[in-house]
Amino acid sequence: MTLELYPAIDVRDGRVVRLRQGDYARETRYADAPLDQAKRYAAQGARWLHLVDLDGAREGRYALLPLLPRLAAAGLRVQTGGGLREAADVQRLLDAGASRVVVGSLAIRDPERVASWIARFGADALVVALDARPDAERGWRLPVAGWTEATEASLAGLARRFEAAGLRHLLSTDISRDGTLAGPGLDLYRELRAACPGLALQASGGIRDAADLAAVEAIGCAGAVLGRSLLEGGLALASLRC
Repeated sequence: MTLELYPAIDVRDGRVVRLRQGDYARETRYADAPLDQAKRYAAQGARWLHLVDLDGAREGRYALLPLLPRLAAAGLRVQTGGGLREAADVQRLLDAGASRVVVGSLAIRDPERVASWIARFGADALVVALDARPDAERGWRLPVAGWTEATEASLAGLARRFEAAGLRHLLSTDISRDGTLAGPGLDLYRELRAACPGLALQASGGIRDAADLAAVEAIGCAGAVLGRSLLEGGLALASLRC
């Protein structure tokens, strides 16, 4: 398997949690502290960690900065985000040890500003997250603020805009499948691959098993973010090529 795997740790109030379909009222908490869980993934062969500050995503204030150098010291490359607003926020995360900074809500609200960050920090330093919720009448919708506020932004249009600005890494979560173990949103990734075949696309949401990983890889995804399937034992990193 050439697919890059990104074990995910979502943090709320200092705890490892998973939200079902992005709903803050449907939270599952796990016993281990974020650093302990990350070290477990590193011991199982993980090279990367996808770290999400859920409080920051909703409130606009990234709060996990002290954790980043400790994760780097554990041998993990970290892509992380949540609530970033200024170029100085990106710089602080990179200085603290993040390998890539994930920008979500601001990429939808102010794509020009984020495009300028791609030019400033380089294509490998940023991941744009275009997380989408299916709408039977209007196609893929792109909510912001921790998936709590609706927008009218175009999924394919924004992806093409960032590709033209030099973006290399695009992450997209099918929100309707996030935390459900119902299988990935393959239609979402087919649409994005057709719109922007040159981007390194990361699939996220609903991935259950090795067959799901093979399915997203067959579409042409470069990576997969794994959350509940690892936390609850459906997948084991040690059995996969990490």
